Amino acid sequence: MKNLALTAFAAAALAGCTCTPCGTCETKCDNCTCAAQPACCGGVYGNWSAKLPYDTMFAGSFIFSKDEKGAPKAFVLWRWGSPEWVTNLKIDGNSFSFDHPYGLHYRGKVCGDKLEGELQEFDTRNGKATSDWKKFTGWRNKPAPKANTADAKFGAPIDLLKDGLDGWKTMDPKAKFGWSFKDGVLSNKLGLNAEGKWAGGGCNLMSKRADFKDFNLEYDVSVPKDSNSGVYLRGRYEIQVIDSYGKKVDRHNMAAYYGRVTPLVAAEKKPGEWQHVSVTLYKRHLTVVLNGQKIIDNAVVEGVTGGAIDADIEAAGPLYLQGDHSDADFKNMILRPVVE
Repeated sequence: MKNLALTAFAAAALAGCTCTPCGTCETKCDNCTCAAQPACCGGVYGNWSAKLPYDTMFAGSFIFSKDEKGAPKAFVLWRWGSPEWVTNLKIDGNSFSFDHPYGLHYRGKVCGDKLEGELQEFDTRNGKATSDWKKFTGWRNKPAPKANTADAKFGAPIDLLKDGLDGWKTMDPKAKFGWSFKDGVLSNKLGLNAEGKWAGGGCNLMSKRADFKDFNLEYDVSVPKDSNSGVYLRGRYEIQVIDSYGKKVDRHNMAAYYGRVTPLVAAEKKPGEWQHVSVTLYKRHLTVVLNGQKIIDNAVVEGVTGGAIDADIEAAGPLYLQGDHSDADFKNMILRPVVE
């Protein structure tokens, strides 16, 4: 059924095609709006960002590649949560389809550096659709340039907590505001519910400045047991904040580039202790030092993480602190912008 759906979608796209096929591989495909281009003009494989069909949290990401046996696979981010591997990817010319484990059918076509797609939500228990097909668009990301964070040069430090909450704003005025500032410490307090679990329901906090591009960011963070928060670079890349003390290294642990890069070593401290994080973002490369140990070493920034403000991986942006999950404390938050 999935192959038939994919073929039908591709046929419909071709039936409505009014553009001239792109021709040879040397021809630029920017103005081609149909699926009639040769695969060598870009094709499905590559790194894609998307604006998904939602009013909020609409950032999506697809990395289409092949496994060691040559079979197509995809690393997919849908709105929130973690990017997940998908091995049911089907590719037919410049059209694609796959199912995501969160309960989503995807199908679409690419033309040069543009993507046109649709998604449909379904119940993972019975496979029945729970939404209509919704259209979305995407674009191909350029490969990251060769760079090393060790070469970055930094300007004057910016104390992000100098003025307390005055330099920040809520991202959801309707959500519970659990943030406070006292004695140099920025705290989010949501407390526990009747079952003894984190109550959640708080708001994320965003810096009023939104012109941060490449920089080094240092901060101290303290989290209680089983808590979960995050620091978003440019509003798009989450550096995880979580109580993962005593756990094996994992791409979801403390100070990981959330869901995308697994720390090299486990360097967490016990819950309730202050932990120091130093993050350098430079020319789409990332290095993270946690409590004096380098846990991510010049990793390529391939895509946004769940909860990103959008999927533009090249643009400058704000910082934001995740506040909708549980409690966390921050202090000594210093940013040093890169200078050329």
